[in-house]
Amino acid sequence: MELDERKLKILQAIIRNYLETGEPVGSRTISKYTDLNLSSATIRNEMSDLEELGYILQPHTSAGRIPSDKGYRLYVDRMMQEKEEQLSQATQEVRELHKLLLEREDKMESVLKQMAKRLAADTNYATMISAPQMRGNKLKFIQLSRVDKGQLLTTIVIEGNVIKNSMIAIDDPLDDEMLWKLNILLNTNLNGMPIEGINLAMISKLKQQAGAYANIVAAVMDAVEAEIKDDEDVEIYTSGANNIFKYPELADNRRASELINTLEEKQLLTELVNETLSDDAGTGIQVYIGNETPVKTMKDCSVVTATYELEEGVRGTIGIIGPRRMDYDKVVHTLKTLKSQLEVIYKKDDGQTSKTDIAYRKDDE
Repeated sequence: MELDERKLKILQAIIRNYLETGEPVGSRTISKYTDLNLSSATIRNEMSDLEELGYILQPHTSAGRIPSDKGYRLYVDRMMQEKEEQLSQATQEVRELHKLLLEREDKMESVLKQMAKRLAADTNYATMISAPQMRGNKLKFIQLSRVDKGQLLTTIVIEGNVIKNSMIAIDDPLDDEMLWKLNILLNTNLNGMPIEGINLAMISKLKQQAGAYANIVAAVMDAVEAEIKDDEDVEIYTSGANNIFKYPELADNRRASELINTLEEKQLLTELVNETLSDDAGTGIQVYIGNETPVKTMKDCSVVTATYELEEGVRGTIGIIGPRRMDYDKVVHTLKTLKSQLEVIYKKDDGQTSKTDIAYRKDDE
């Protein structure tokens, strides 16, 4: 016989109260414990039905009731079902968020490339824009999902709603209960934890708590570490390298070749981006003149950068590279305008980006 909602709530109240106190539970206690607003007499009748059905027991006459093994089993099965549904819902939400962020990431790449190109055309200098990077990452959520008997999907959600997926091979299949327990273990200990703060002692503790499933915890931690290393690779978009030849002091074969290689290969530009993003002061303008720049091949140049921020901790760099005699006033004004426009474009609800959105507006000069 399937229990109706009222009987289920009364049974759950009896079990929870008994788990807390270890004492038989009476109708008066249940009348205060549930939100059914039932009289003690009505609750007594329902408890009698539950006793006849074998879900609760009366240890002796005039005592309250305690759960039977059958009652415990129903309670645990329903609890596990509810937790599985919650995890399934969370997984679906993560997948939808992942899809949205992938679409946004593709759109962002297109916007940044257009910005770099337009910026070079408007200033007649070389330009660079880095994709947004996470700084001071914190783990928001880890989801283990079963793909098949031999594989788990690890979904890692980092502060700023950056989502990383990784596949983990497992030797033995996991049942629903153990999968749920591992998810609870990981999220209870790691939610809100700065990635840099995850150390060997914490990993050792998690593996110990996971017991026979320590290898899965170790694989999840390896996936987190791999994502940290991936985030160290900065995506940089450049444009206007040929503008270098417009300035005689930069146009000789050696200087021009070094600068163009730097802009095309981009590895050295990572030093510049990392220096600008390591500044905790905020998202201001920085001007490097000659030897001040961290990029050796740009010692004969001036470099002006602006740090844009899409949301807390998610930052990128816009840079303009030109001769020492560049028009600093115009460059600084252009970067401030472009930085503001980029932050507005990213936060647009309709997702539409027009040429006027990304153009540096000359009427602002």
